[in-house]
Amino acid sequence: MRRILAVSGPDRVEFLQGLVTNKVGEVPCWAALLTPQGKYLADFLVIPEHERLLIDVDERLAGDLERRLSMYKLRSDVTIEPTDLTVSRGIGDMPDAAIADPRHDALGWRLYGGAGDDGTDFDAIRVEHCIPETLAELIPNETFILEAGFERLHGVDFRKGCYVGQEVTARMKHKTDLRKGLVTVAVEGEAPVGTPILMADGREAGTLFTQSGGRAIAHMRFDRMGEGLTAGDARIAA
Repeated sequence: MRRILAVSGPDRVEFLQGLVTNKVGEVPCWAALLTPQGKYLADFLVIPEHERLLIDVDERLAGDLERRLSMYKLRSDVTIEPTDLTVSRGIGDMPDAAIADPRHDALGWRLYGGAGDDGTDFDAIRVEHCIPETLAELIPNETFILEAGFERLHGVDFRKGCYVGQEVTARMKHKTDLRKGLVTVAVEGEAPVGTPILMADGREAGTLFTQSGGRAIAHMRFDRMGEGLTAGDARIAA
């Protein structure tokens, strides 16, 4: 389930611009709010709509996100409030007033005020294209967004200027090589989300997440991707 927040007021663009990972205000975008240490707190879509910005966020994180945004308001002339808008999504022909999902073409469209999804198996699409989901692969206070593919999925702008957690994110981009991150793996068998992936010698190589059609999204150490991997009773081929 999704919750749609609205940010209105003359400072709305400048306010969000200084907080989130992406450039906001011109076109729909995907972005995240981070801790000062650069760790993920929440991800959401930001959609310009007339004199306000809509924030499309997982319902389970909406209350905390609204509280955190309100904490940052200070003297900014903005109002943050929940709406009663619903969101529907699908693939194929885009309805009038819908927007293309800014993360990946395969995710189709989203319509605000719509009547429900079209029955598409979005988990299968996410696994095929290695697209993380809130509270599945994206874990508050743990995930680093570059390891989760935010750059590939247009969720971070390295030219927009400062935001919360920007220094750590920029350092990971420009001064280090990522040693781990999300990848798609083959799975023979099943294991619960969050099951550790182990090497043949018992060392931990990663964590198994969303599974569909014999494939899965996994967070892996790149130097431990090889033969003999298991996750519980399932066999993993990276």
